[in-house]
Parts: sequence; C-alpha cells; structure tokens
Amino acid sequence: MTRLRNEEDLLLLGLRDRWYPLCPSHQVRVGELTRLERAGEELLLWRDSSGVVHVQEDRCPHRSARLSLGVHMGDRIACNYHGVQLDGDGVVASVPGSPGCALEGRKALRTFPAQEHAGAIFAWFGADESAEPTPLQVPAPIAGGEWDDFLCYVEWDASYLLSLDNLLDPMHGAFLHRNSHTMYTGKREAAFQIRDTDTGFVFEKTDQRGVNFDWSEWLDTGGLQSVTLDIPYPDTAGPGGPFTIVACVTAINERQHAGFFWRCRKVSGWQRDSWRFLYKNRIEARHWQVLEQDRVMAEAMPDDAWARENLYQHDIALVRLRRMLRAEAKRQAAARAEREPVRAAAR
Repeated sequence: MTRLRNEEDLLLLGLRDRWYPLCPSHQVRVGELTRLERAGEELLLWRDSSGVVHVQEDRCPHRSARLSLGVHMGDRIACNYHGVQLDGDGVVASVPGSPGCALEGRKALRTFPAQEHAGAIFAWFGADESAEPTPLQVPAPIAGGEWDDFLCYVEWDASYLLSLDNLLDPMHGAFLHRNSHTMYTGKREAAFQIRDTDTGFVFEKTDQRGVNFDWSEWLDTGGLQSVTLDIPYPDTAGPGGPFTIVACVTAINERQHAGFFWRCRKVSGWQRDSWRFLYKNRIEARHWQVLEQDRVMAEAMPDDAWARENLYQHDIALVRLRRMLRAEAKRQAAARAEREPVRAAAR
C-alpha cells in the first residue's frame, strides 16, 4: 500500500477489504494503458486481447518506472525503461536485457482483483494482498433483470466523505434542490428516524414518503459500500415508478474523489424503451443540474468544516456513519500495525 500509514489515512483514502468503482468502463480502451489514482494507490488499467480488464500497480518491479508509460503488447505490457514484460497476473514474462534472470517467472507486480458491472470497473483493495476477495454483490437496481440504469460519473475537488454526508442528508433536497422538477414539493421541516437493516441502515422522514428526497439507505454488501435513495417522478417522466439512485464514491486522494451515480428505474419491454428515450432527451440534463448544485456545495466546504459543526436531529445518520467508518479504520490500522513486524522479520 502506497500511502496508508495510520487510522487517519484509512479514513481519508478509504477502508481496505472493500470493492471500489474506479472509472466508467469506456475509459479503458483496448490497446491503451490508463493511469489512475484511487484510494491512495497509483494504478494502471489495461485490457488484454480478449477485452478483459486488468488493474495493477503503476510501478515496474525492476526499477519502479511508470508502466503506464510503457507499451501494450496484447496480453502483456512492457516497461518502456528497460523492456521488462509482465502479464495480467503480475508475473514477469520476460526480461529482454537479461534473459533467464531470477526476475523472470516471478509474480512481482501487485494486481488488484477486478470486475466490470453496470458500466463501471470495480477493483478489490485488500488489506492482505494474497487473500481472496469477498464476492462483489451490487445493489438490486444495478444488478440487471427488471431494472435499467444510466451511469453518471463525476470527479470533484472534495473529500469523498463530504459526498457521503450529502447522500445521507435527505433534508437538503427541499432547500438546495428546491427548483428541481422532482424536488419542489413537500415539507421543509421533518423528524427523522434510523431503521437498521441486514446490510446497514435506512435514514427516513417519519411523516413524509414519496414526495421529495425523503430517505436514504446505507449498504455494505459483499464489501461494496453504497447509498441508495428514491426520488419521486412526475407522470410526464414516463412509466416505471420512482426514480432510484445508487451512489458509490471513491477517494482519488485526500482532497478529490470520483462519484458514481446510477440512475435506475424498474422497467422492462416497451416501458424500458420509453424510459431510456425520455431520460436521454428530457431528463438527463436536469439531473446534471442537481449534481452541479451538490458539487458547488461540496467543493466550497472549508477544510475545518467538521471541527466547527453544530449538528442537530437531521444529522444523526451522517454522525452514525462517521463513527462506523472511523471505528473500522481504527481496527484496520491496528491490524496492519500487527502485521508489519511480521513482514519486516520475513525480509
């Protein structure tokens, strides 16, 4: 791990033993090498000749040169510095400058388990690099079947933690988004409750449902952390009932993050065709306007925002989540500290 030293690093850059979406699938094209920074790791993404995506550390095991500056060879990549070739499993396939040397045949490049789903590339960031990942389980609205979705992808100059605060704050919809075509009605005062679930919790208004942004749900399913929520749709938006958002956020670094917002509806057959047409031609632009309002608020937050807050009843969900994340970061930092002496002794 490149930059995870303590509990605070894990909190700011993302817990380990989790799946994180990295980027939309279309950003990684066959024959090209793509460099990304995510969750404190410097990554190389590439597709082999079959189109399968590989996520690896962007660091040649020979001299640590950037592999993203190298050559795509179909089912291998070659470092441009000394020509060292590696396969999709991180094994050194060839050292042209010194054939037969001890580096050949070694698994010497950290490789992250990766999957593609719902138009995005996901990778497993394990605390133990050699351990098998937890199976990726995505929320039902982006699992296919009767559901259909569009992915909206953003990169914001703000901590991912601020986006989580925003997603677990239904009350801001009635104020910040009051001019939205879907959030212009409903009360501007409310009482909230937390309801536990098998995979997290729901934060909801006690006296209003299906009117505005009235609830959100925190889920941790199979190591994937996400938030889901419903936005009511007017009849002019076509068939399919409420409009569901599945949101995942991934730290780029301490001050930037990538946001994945799947816009979903439970539709099939001609209703799916109608929904997709209406979304692309009438609705999508309005949703980007709402995201832009959120971006402006998040990026303008002062660095000491958390230290100078005065929270009240509407904020109990984000307080709960912050405590959960910090407790897990503390646990993982302690476990890592215990492993480090063992690794040092082995070396």
